[in-house]
Amino acid sequence: MPPRAGSDGFRYQTVERHVRELIETGALPPGSRLPSLRTLAARMHASISTISQAYLELEAKGLVESRPRSGFYVRRARRRLRPPGAGPAPSGPRAVTRGALIGTVLESVGDSRLTQLGIICPASELLPARQMARLMAEAVRQEPEAALEYSPIPGHPDLRRQLAVLGLEAGVACGPDEVLVTQGAMEALYIALRTVTRPGDTVLVQSPTYFCFLQLLENLRLRVVEVPSRAEGGIDPAAIRAALDRFEIAACILSANFNNPDGALMPEAAKAEVVAMLARRAVPLIEDDVSGDLHFGPARPAPLKHYDRAGGVILCSSFSKTICPGYRLGWMIPGRALTKALEIKATTNVCNPAPTQMAVAAYLRRGLYDRHLRGLRKAMEAQRDTMLHHIGMHFPEQTRATRPEGGAVLWLELPPQVDGVELFYRARESGIGIAPGSIFSTLDRFRNFIRLSTGGAWNQDLARGIAVVGAMATEMAARAPAAPQP
Repeated sequence: MPPRAGSDGFRYQTVERHVRELIETGALPPGSRLPSLRTLAARMHASISTISQAYLELEAKGLVESRPRSGFYVRRARRRLRPPGAGPAPSGPRAVTRGALIGTVLESVGDSRLTQLGIICPASELLPARQMARLMAEAVRQEPEAALEYSPIPGHPDLRRQLAVLGLEAGVACGPDEVLVTQGAMEALYIALRTVTRPGDTVLVQSPTYFCFLQLLENLRLRVVEVPSRAEGGIDPAAIRAALDRFEIAACILSANFNNPDGALMPEAAKAEVVAMLARRAVPLIEDDVSGDLHFGPARPAPLKHYDRAGGVILCSSFSKTICPGYRLGWMIPGRALTKALEIKATTNVCNPAPTQMAVAAYLRRGLYDRHLRGLRKAMEAQRDTMLHHIGMHFPEQTRATRPEGGAVLWLELPPQVDGVELFYRARESGIGIAPGSIFSTLDRFRNFIRLSTGGAWNQDLARGIAVVGAMATEMAARAPAAPQP
């Protein structure tokens, strides 16, 4: 029988997390012996079987190893990875030309033949599949006619009420009538850009940034100015101010909470400063907050929309990274752009399917979302630590990696000899998906970077994938450095 679940989940998971933290902080350095089962059981007021199960979980994830008649030890090959460097310095407005490579990367979406290290999607084991199936069946059974009809263009009324409550819990005060339901966050971003820009305009983004933003900007014939993002602290308000002074910016797209791909989290004071600065200049701000709920700390970081007093921030989010990727269910809070956003929504796909909205509304109304998030956050935090441990074991010595406090990505800087695009193609030939750093910028600063997803559940396929990609990168890093161009 497994240990009883408490407020922190199963007791062995609490013990496992405690030992992981000791390893991460260096309190238990590589090669050191873990406390005996009896010692840790007494220290944590747990049974010996609970401690044993926690140690076996750590061994299965490759963080520790057992030695006959000696105990458990921290794996020696692990090393602490330093964070990568910041993004490139701001440049003049540029056309976006990454579409072909981005399309190649996106071919792996939904491809079950690949070991997925490149697509951000929670593993099926971490999703509430059975609960959602029951709620969907219940909604269709109880309201069969409503499930077949068009829902209102702004979204199902019950779902919009629940999203308003969810927004309030995140620090965004809005009513149901201010919420617009969309087909995932990407449609929300599309509508937002169509609302506040015209072809030829220039949009400010942080660098690196989510490659689908760049693909969307390219398709809408918009130009881009990139402002550097730091893995620790995100984008500097002073850098945004300098770009606004220098260029004619029509809008900004920012991810303040766990930016994709570098996992950066902006300090709250910086968020407030940026929102106020853009409001004074009447520059619309489009916010992607899909990872805001995936925080590992005790409190959810506020979205930029929390600091919006003029209605100039358009918040976009979705449930694709938390409960139901396949439902393609997102939403936006457009602020003063609501009327135009509704017009574009109506002429794009009219409305979202009713059954999925009804099921998710019931999931939120019954308080299941908060409970699910607590488990999902713990799983993703553990996956982050496990993957960093294995990256430290298998990747080249010069490798740097982020250690984000939320979200589902790791951003790796590899030795200069390693070309991320070449590594992407070589990994794909071996049945492994990764995302090359080049697609996260219009510049060539991230040629030797890759992004890995931490949304999976640890298993031998993921362990093999990291080992294989690490071996490839190590082989490439051993090449002689390219001669400088004359």
